[in-house]
Amino acid sequence: MAKSRYLFPKDYMADPSANVFNGRLYIYPSHDWDSGECFDDDGGHFQMRDYHVLSLDDVMNGEVTDHGVILDVDQVPWAEKQMWDNDVVEKNGKYYLIFSAKDYNGVFHLGVAVADRPEGPFIPQPDPIRGSYSIDPCVFKDDDGQIYVYFGGIWGGQLQWYRDNKLKPAASVGQEAAFRPTMLPEGDEDPLPSRVARMTDDVLQFAEEPRPVVILGKDGKPLKAKDPHRFFEASWMHKLNGKYYFSYSTGDTHFLCYAVGDNPYGPFTYQGVILEPVVGWTTHHSIVEYKGKWYLFHHDCVPSNDTTWLRSLKVMPLEMDEEGHIKTMVSE
Repeated sequence: MAKSRYLFPKDYMADPSANVFNGRLYIYPSHDWDSGECFDDDGGHFQMRDYHVLSLDDVMNGEVTDHGVILDVDQVPWAEKQMWDNDVVEKNGKYYLIFSAKDYNGVFHLGVAVADRPEGPFIPQPDPIRGSYSIDPCVFKDDDGQIYVYFGGIWGGQLQWYRDNKLKPAASVGQEAAFRPTMLPEGDEDPLPSRVARMTDDVLQFAEEPRPVVILGKDGKPLKAKDPHRFFEASWMHKLNGKYYFSYSTGDTHFLCYAVGDNPYGPFTYQGVILEPVVGWTTHHSIVEYKGKWYLFHHDCVPSNDTTWLRSLKVMPLEMDEEGHIKTMVSE
């Protein structure tokens, strides 16, 4: 069984989005710190306020370089707090960081910041992406150059506040505490799906209304809310042998799972568990090929001794069979 590696023990970071630019591997994590906020099920204690970027050229043994802060919440006019997950894509020599943060009404949106180098610094746009909401963006560039953003998370990620891309009437400004998991589908109801939207050519706005990312069971029917493998947060997309691999976290059931489809919009058919539960409430991941090998980046809470729930970055080789089926792994 492949061993995992803690990537950056000097600091607490989480939600690693790994990308290869100019022959080097870059990791864009969120940045945990002990804010003193009380732990709650909606992630209110995760008061992250900036992003760093890490890079390396030997995944399992090489030195990790911290390029420092690439974006701080104080630089973003519309954002008040909670700089959660982010991801970066390159187009025409520019690098576009798409990130999630709360505005001054306590509502999550996605924003864009632009740089000339993968190491940043990134300059934010003055406003969030029009029509954006929730958290956990994954930016995927297909072989034809089209760029898609997958996003969404429930509970603290606020996805349950929306139907058909519109804020539900009950979810008015200033009532954050009222929106608890009781609003979520249950039992044989359809679960809340991730969302996907193609980006405009300038990678600054959605080019279309976000669409639901439907996950089917092996019977061809959508997974139900009661299924422990339904979507919760942490969308990721990678492509292998012409197939689209949509992977995600199941949140409160603590798995990383994946489903496969024939196009970037899906539907995707559930295939199995990638990673068994780790120490910590959940995990968040990315999957990337580098120098001919595939890797799973993720996080857990072991180094913080399970007391503050601060998270640390990890990586391990992704185990697949010859047909591209991902084997279920344990992070050690």
